[in-house]
Amino acid sequence: MAQRLVTGIVAGAFFVAMLLLGNWYYTLLLALLAVLGFREYVKLNGLPAGRGDVLCGFAAVLLLSLPRMPFGWDVLPIATWMWLILFVLLAATVLSKNRIDLAQASLLFLGTVYIGLGFRFMAETRDLPHGVFWALLTFFCIWASDAGAYFVGKAIGKTKLWPEISPNKTVEGAVGGLIIAILVALVFCLFEPDWLGYGRAIGFALAAAVAGTLGDLIQSAYKRFRGVKDSGNLLPGHGGVLDRTDSWLIVFPLVHFLHLLPQ
Repeated sequence: MAQRLVTGIVAGAFFVAMLLLGNWYYTLLLALLAVLGFREYVKLNGLPAGRGDVLCGFAAVLLLSLPRMPFGWDVLPIATWMWLILFVLLAATVLSKNRIDLAQASLLFLGTVYIGLGFRFMAETRDLPHGVFWALLTFFCIWASDAGAYFVGKAIGKTKLWPEISPNKTVEGAVGGLIIAILVALVFCLFEPDWLGYGRAIGFALAAAVAGTLGDLIQSAYKRFRGVKDSGNLLPGHGGVLDRTDSWLIVFPLVHFLHLLPQ
């Protein structure tokens, strides 16, 4: 527990410092986390990291995670890049005469979109007007929901939320985490009421808490399917990158799609 606490404090402080610095400091940190997360994903699926299609996957994750692409490549819409990645992976099944099969190509495409776009939307949130405020609001709602669910669940949790996937999660914990996330969002209203009204804050917290819990369950289901406890061991006491960012990867795109952030 002590190791987990120390790692969490140090890693969290460094991450928030990079977020506050912004610019390429934060963007490159997110891109690095995206590549490390994809490496864990590749390992979870038993794919050879040095194979051509897997290397294309690494390049694709890096490409998708950058909100501002180098060499003027951002003249192409992100949907075009996603189609090109899909095309390359499907073409690999033909060129390899099915040594790279459709299942492997599908897994790689799923991983590039899930991880690459998730981190891209984190970077795009920081690039919004008043981006520090919106990024911190999103992270604090996620963290508040996660911490609230843990402590409330430990204190009064009795009804299992989804025991087949995550046996420790409880309905009481999930509700407690949701309430605490709402309270955190309302505190943000007090600091900048012109940017964030009370109704929007509640909607934001609801989306972050529910989607964050689902993101956690998605990763838990996948790890259970693969028969592993953690996606990696980069962070002592916390597991890997995907273990720590599973909620982020779902929440950040969703709050953009729901227009809960400035457009």
